[in-house]
Parts: sequence; C-alpha cells; structure tokens
Amino acid sequence: MFRLVVGILMISLSAVFVKLVEVEPTATAFWRMFSGGVVLAAITLLRRESLWFGARYMLPAAVAALWFAGDLFFWHRSILHVGPGLATLLANFQVFLLALAGFLLYRERPGVRQLIGIPLAFAGLVLLVLPEWGGGGDYRLGVAYGLVTAVCYAGYTLALRSSRLGQVASSNYANMAVLSLICAALLAPMALAGGESLAIPSWEDAGWLLVYGVTGQVFGWVLISNALPKLNAAAVGLLLSMQPVGAYVWDILFFDRRLTALQFTGGMLTLVAIYLGSLKARSREQSQSMT
Repeated sequence: MFRLVVGILMISLSAVFVKLVEVEPTATAFWRMFSGGVVLAAITLLRRESLWFGARYMLPAAVAALWFAGDLFFWHRSILHVGPGLATLLANFQVFLLALAGFLLYRERPGVRQLIGIPLAFAGLVLLVLPEWGGGGDYRLGVAYGLVTAVCYAGYTLALRSSRLGQVASSNYANMAVLSLICAALLAPMALAGGESLAIPSWEDAGWLLVYGVTGQVFGWVLISNALPKLNAAAVGLLLSMQPVGAYVWDILFFDRRLTALQFTGGMLTLVAIYLGSLKARSREQSQSMT
C-alpha cells in the first residue's frame, strides 16, 4: 500500500514539471519518454532481457505508442491552458470511455457503479468548468484538449491490451522501455513538424526534464506496478483516483490555484465518479497509468 501511495504521488507530480520548464509541450513529452525509456532500457539490459519482441509484436507496440504520443501531445497543452489539476482530472475520464469500448467491442455490460458514475462525472465537470468558461478561448481549448487526452489514453489502453506484449516481454521493464522509446521516436518528428525545437534552453530545464522522465516514467510506474497485484480492485480504484487529487494539491501549492466552492463541489463529484468507474475498468484492463 505504501509503495502504491508513493508511486501515485510521483505520477501526480508529472503535470507540475510540464509547467515548470521553458520547453514547448511536445518537446517536453519527447524528453520525458526518451529519458525514461533510456533508463528503463538500461535496467532491462542489466537484467539480461531483450528489447526486441519480434515484428509480430513490435507493430502493435508502435500502435499503442502512437496513441500515447497523442495522449501526451494533448495533455501537455491542456496543462498549459487550464493547469495541472483540471488537465489530469479530465484525462482520467478515460475510465468511462473504456467502459463504452468494453460494451461496444467486447460486449461487456457496464456495472451499476459505472452507470451511476457517468452522469455524476459530467455533472461534476460542468460545476468545475462553469465559473471560468467565459474567461476566454484558451480555457475552453484547454478543456477540449483534456477530453481529447482521455480519448487517446483510452485508445492507448485498448491498444496495449490487444497487443499482448505482456505475453512476450520478459518483464514489465522491457515492455515499458520499448513503448517509451517508440513513443519518443514518434514525438520527435511531431515536435519538429509543429515548429518546436528539441533543444533544452538551460541546465535548470534539463534537470527538471530528467526528473520528469525518471519519476513519471520509471520510479512512479515501478512502485505502482509492483504494488497493484497485492491489492483488491476497490483499493486500487480508490488510490489511483487520488492521482488527480495530488495534481490539484500541487497546482494549489506551486501555482497559486484557487477553487471556488462550486468548483470544489464539482471536483469532489468527479473524483467519486472516477473511483466508481475505475473499479471494473481497472480489474478488467490490469494496466498501469503512464500519465
């Protein structure tokens, strides 16, 4: 339990680093995946495991990595427009999209908790965004980016599920190293095509990017993945739904974020809904959050 809590706290810090660095959003995503992927690859090679799964499995891995590249592309932009807390909360709407995909693709009937959670989540979202909705186009764009992030996040989870990498990878280290490095290879041309530079402007930014990659992509993920099999679905759902809570706390502490009573109520409703939606989704998917 302690390892999972520490891992979630590390993951919840991810959005903070995106705002701290003076680097463009897609380039930031590239450096997260590249630095984290290199560390994971080094761990994999030290364990004398292979980073090549065969062409049959590498193509599905590339599809999953493409979805996650989209996740980071939109999530980083959402963070810059609406802040770490709301951007992370919106990304976690993926649990409801997974429920919908499970029904449409696998004929998995949603549980009562999920049916309750879906309208609760959207009611909470309205309360969250309503006070600032009229403040300008950037805020609305940030909300839209956050919701598209949830779509990409769900697509990544489903692609990872269908790729069956866990059946061929020697360990999760190898699995995540390959996915991270492929994702970095996809993000680099995306950044350059968008007019961004991959150059890091200062040593301070380089330090933050390295910490971002190592905490978010390596240590946080390792602690979470090691703790998940030892806990029941309810405990996992509750603790993982605390990731956006942590992001909001850091948003308040580091960036002077202020919530109105209406937004606070909306946030609580949405968190409860995400918890309810995550119970079945987490037990079914058995996948770890990379965000």
